[in-house]
Amino acid sequence: MAWDDEDDKTIYGVVINHEEQYWIWPKEREVPLGWKFVGKFGTKKECLAYIEEVWTDMRPLSLRKKMEEMERQIRKDSGG
Repeated sequence: MAWDDEDDKTIYGVVINHEEQYWIWPKEREVPLGWKFVGKFGTKKECLAYIEEVWTDMRPLSLRKKMEEMERQIRKDSGG
């Protein structure tokens, strides 16, 4: 895997974990435990562009859920 090489011919896939965090992984390699391919494959540049487009909230899922729950509780406590 030639991470910094402009001539990188590796086909990558976009992977996601249970916290809805994204990364890229070489298509021909086994995905690490806890990650899965999302169906987008291409060059490193194409995969990173896809991630930039879809990963608009970089907070882990567990943090987003906790913050939403705290927000609901504040509204409930304030009578709203």
